[in-house]
Amino acid sequence: MTFTTTRNTGSHHPAQRGFTLVELMIVVAIVGILTAIAYPSYISYMQKTRRSVAAACMVELSQWVERNYTTCLAYNRTGATCATAMTSAALPNFACRNDLAGSYTFSFAAAPTATAYSLQAVPGAAQAGDTTCATLTLDQAGAKGASGTTPVNCWK
Repeated sequence: MTFTTTRNTGSHHPAQRGFTLVELMIVVAIVGILTAIAYPSYISYMQKTRRSVAAACMVELSQWVERNYTTCLAYNRTGATCATAMTSAALPNFACRNDLAGSYTFSFAAAPTATAYSLQAVPGAAQAGDTTCATLTLDQAGAKGASGTTPVNCWK
C-alpha cells in the first residue's frame, strides 16, 4: 500500500488581517480631538446642573426659614420656644444639602436679624471652576444674587 501526499505549492496564502500603524494613529488622533472638544462641554454641563440643584436647595432652605419665622416672628430665633439663636448650624440637612456636600456649602451669609436673613451657597471643590456664578445668595425679600463674572443667568 502506497500513500501519496500532495502539497500545495501555489502562492495562494490567506490575506493577513489587522490594522496598520498609520490607521491606528489616525484613530487615536480622531479620539483625541473629540475628547478635547467633548470634555470641557461635559464639565460645563455638570457645573450648570449642580448650580441649578443648589439654587433649588437655596429656595427650599429659604422656605424652611420662612416657616420658622411664622412660628417665632423673627428670623434670628428657632426652636420650640423660639429661645435658640438661629445659626447656619440650625439649617436642616435636606437631601439636596447632602447630595451637594462636595459641591456647595450652604449657610447664612451673615447672622440673621429679627427682620432679615441672607442665605448663601459657596462652591466647593467639585464646583470650584464655576467662575460664571460662583457664590449664590438669596435673602428674605426673594432677591437672588451671584458673585461670579456673569451672574445674569445664574438662577435660571
